[in-house]
Amino acid sequence: MKRVLVAGLQHESNSFNPIVAGKNDFRVIRGKEVFNNFKENDPVTGVIKPLLEQGYEVVPTLFASAVPNGEVDYDFYMDLKAEIIRIAKEEQAKKPIDAITLALHGSMRVKGLGEAEGYLLEELRAIFPDIPLFSSLDMHTTMTKRMHNNCDGFVGYKCAPHTDRYETGVHAAKMTIAALEDGFKAYTAWVKVPILIAGEQSSTTVEPMKSLIEELRRTETKDGIMAASYLMGFPWADNEDSSVAVYIVADSQELADKEALRLAELIWSKVDEFCFQTETYSEEETLNVAFDAIQNGHALPIYLSDSGDNPTAGSSSDCTGFLKKIMDDSRTSLLKTPVLYGGIYDPEATKACKGKVGQEITLTFGAKFDSKTTQPITATGTVKAYIEKWDKTSIPCDLALFSSCGVDIVLAQAHVGYTTPEIFSDLGREAKDADIVVCKLGYLTEQQDAVAKRSIMALSKGSTNEDLKTLNYTKVPRPIFPLDTDFAYDPKANLVAKN
Repeated sequence: MKRVLVAGLQHESNSFNPIVAGKNDFRVIRGKEVFNNFKENDPVTGVIKPLLEQGYEVVPTLFASAVPNGEVDYDFYMDLKAEIIRIAKEEQAKKPIDAITLALHGSMRVKGLGEAEGYLLEELRAIFPDIPLFSSLDMHTTMTKRMHNNCDGFVGYKCAPHTDRYETGVHAAKMTIAALEDGFKAYTAWVKVPILIAGEQSSTTVEPMKSLIEELRRTETKDGIMAASYLMGFPWADNEDSSVAVYIVADSQELADKEALRLAELIWSKVDEFCFQTETYSEEETLNVAFDAIQNGHALPIYLSDSGDNPTAGSSSDCTGFLKKIMDDSRTSLLKTPVLYGGIYDPEATKACKGKVGQEITLTFGAKFDSKTTQPITATGTVKAYIEKWDKTSIPCDLALFSSCGVDIVLAQAHVGYTTPEIFSDLGREAKDADIVVCKLGYLTEQQDAVAKRSIMALSKGSTNEDLKTLNYTKVPRPIFPLDTDFAYDPKANLVAKN
């Protein structure tokens, strides 16, 4: 029975967020425990299931994941990497490993080190120089030279929002199986495309990404093509590797290069077509549009995205600027239901609500981590609900619902994402019954969008500013769009060869 080593690292690291993510932010599944943690829309599950179904012995190491946040703690990452390498060596000593299949993110960054995935791949390749090594990636991967040199082939998600994570894991497993059973030898081509682009401008449900992804899928039907990916990069990480990438896996170098260059030229031709697909305004105009819509009888709820402080894109989730405007607006108190706001990451303020449901208290919250962008709020209000060890996130944490100035504010003990209405309903508020729901998101997730009757994105401030020109980039390669415009681009000059 052939043996395939598997591992997973899933984290999107925002270098503008001052939080350093560590062991308290990550869920780590070790060894055979992974077989009891299969999930829908999960790349690790997608990797493992086809391998098991084909009769391979799957050799698990560890699988670490967290809500996007700031860069990862150096010692924590080094311990994770060392554990994967130790298990790999021990298993190789017992009986040879025939292949490796990973589920990586591609934009995990380590404080004081840089890329996470490349260093792991480099060490694995040093131990296993000749066996097949493939990996799935997030669509928002930032490809690096070290990653390119030390992996036989990558395949990225093709959907944003990422509804195809499981299928992408399956795709990586199928490349592994083709190498083991059919003798498939992978040739890869990587072309850099100098673009910084926020996910909110590159949803695959609308143009131009919709057509670009359709072209990827057509490319994958061609003889000799094993995988075709647009890796869109992660704009909220200031690093020397920043760019969009085209990545092809094929059965010849000539074919890989040809298709990668063609696809790079195609996406560059669309650079001016990327735009916000959701209604998007300044903070003040967002509120004016929302209140006017309610006054004119618009169907409810209206969802507003506090996009500058989006934890699912790695912001600190403790910025209060947009919330303060809502609380100070005289129109807020005139709504039929309190504004539902998710939320603020503040462990101390959350815990201060414990045991005080139904009581009026004065609370200071926010700006616990990002003290440069934002200021704390002190307000008097009522604690409406409290949950201990809310378990619908990677790390169980306490939640509170604090009501003040016409706003029901979710306070979180941990860095959570506001991806589902359950976070509100579990605290006793149904999003569908609210007039206005505010979420720290960019484009709405599928679950939130199913509830919203209208969606508006506010250009608020934080570590995920949607106007990328407002961010203090010092390391990204120049020229790069949209920081620079009117410069020539030659795909051939950006085709990166393996060492």
